[in-house]
Amino acid sequence: MNPDNVVYQVAAWVIPLIIAIVFHEVAHGYVAYLLGDRTAQRLGRLTLNPIRHVDPIGTVVLPLVLALAHAPIFGWAKPVPVIASRMRNPQLDMALVAMAGPASNLVLGFVAALGVALVSRAAGAELPETGVTYFLLLNLYNFLQINIFLSIFNMLPLPPFDGGHVVAAVLPKSLAAPYAQLGRYGFLIMLGLLVILPTIAPGADVVAQIIGPVADGVRRLFLGVAGLLV
Repeated sequence: MNPDNVVYQVAAWVIPLIIAIVFHEVAHGYVAYLLGDRTAQRLGRLTLNPIRHVDPIGTVVLPLVLALAHAPIFGWAKPVPVIASRMRNPQLDMALVAMAGPASNLVLGFVAALGVALVSRAAGAELPETGVTYFLLLNLYNFLQINIFLSIFNMLPLPPFDGGHVVAAVLPKSLAAPYAQLGRYGFLIMLGLLVILPTIAPGADVVAQIIGPVADGVRRLFLGVAGLLV
């Protein structure tokens, strides 16, 4: 298939994204399970089956639109249910649960970097521009970028992002509850950060000015270390 084909390009972005966000959500649920909350397990959400986690808008429609528009690929799955009161130390444990998703993406990102290094070395000096090897390499590289981006983006200290949950977990109770309520405006916050703010004030583009450079640095670090290990 022609690499310039729309279906080819969408598959090379959406498939890695779905894998990344499924692992992200399962990591939340698994850490909650280890800390005493079995809610996700009882609801069958501690599975890598993407059907159990797919959000029609966040997992399918939005990434597809972004891919077709050649915009930064982002998305989300159905949040894994977590009940803080069932954990041994609810305030601290909620922070650990929140950080588990971004941490899983960093681990996956490094695994992807190792994959890129292995496939590149196997292909030799003349990297293919078409075929199965090229498609595999493209998916691995996109998987690397997506996981790093998801990890850093989700640690923004605003609800509904994981960083917002971490902030809410360490704030005094009198401040934590109203801060967490910002999560109800989560879609508007994401729309503002990804679309509105870059349009009206390019200099205040959080993705381009902050997340992008950090993600690029982490990507180069992972590829560098992977190249030394392979």
